[in-house]
Amino acid sequence: MTGIAIVALFAAALPNAVVLSPVANMYSKPSEDADVVSQAIYGSNVGVVERQEGWARIRTADDYTGWTPIRALLPGKTYAASGRVAEVASLFAHIYREASVTAHAPLLTVPFESRLEVVAEPSGQARWLEVRLPDDRAGWVQAGDIAFDGKPIGISEMIEFSKRFLGLPYTWGGTSSFGYDCSGFAQMLCRRRGIPMPRDAQPQADWSGATPVERNDLKPGDLLYFGGSAKKITHTGVYLGDGKFIDATTWQTPMVRIDDLNDAHWSRLLVAMRRVK
Repeated sequence: MTGIAIVALFAAALPNAVVLSPVANMYSKPSEDADVVSQAIYGSNVGVVERQEGWARIRTADDYTGWTPIRALLPGKTYAASGRVAEVASLFAHIYREASVTAHAPLLTVPFESRLEVVAEPSGQARWLEVRLPDDRAGWVQAGDIAFDGKPIGISEMIEFSKRFLGLPYTWGGTSSFGYDCSGFAQMLCRRRGIPMPRDAQPQADWSGATPVERNDLKPGDLLYFGGSAKKITHTGVYLGDGKFIDATTWQTPMVRIDDLNDAHWSRLLVAMRRVK
């Protein structure tokens, strides 16, 4: 669908939209010169709160708002909200125009957790599934990249699962496997446990869904918060046990990595610890 057509649809004042970009940046103001506050991933349904020329202020499922270029959105009906829906289980998934990895380049590459509407599972193509994309194009995805009916995982499973993301780049405002920031990464791990948590580190630490714990009582899966004080939190990570935690950080190497809570840098900045109720 052309950009002109998308703008025309927005002129009809439709209140909902689907994200068309693999990852859509959400800015603090309707300008790509503004700072990124969060992101919305491919196929996600968002509410349209406000519009300006070429821009829409959207609200994501975690109640976060920011400005996104209209070209990254398709207004209209919800997508992948019912029927046979697959979720990308790999860190990334290529979507192809036919059931072949060699005939053509991928149509696009989407991140972990992207949801896709499955329209066909041909018996002679066990390796492939046909999907309908939000803009009504047909696509094919490899079965090994997706999962159906994902169920919440336990803490021990989440700890092992988190290590799949080691080495992914740190991205300010990032909420996808293209790059997470610290709170986006922690939020995603809690989401895999079936627990919706606030988006940013300070609201997470203040969240009524978690209770304070002491350092000598830390258990795997607890949330760690760092900063100048408990009211000036700037970083978060997830405790793994044995003094280690996993986080998306810019400290030394900007990536998802495992850090040591006993390191002087982190020990000095640790100001709050929380356990999800």
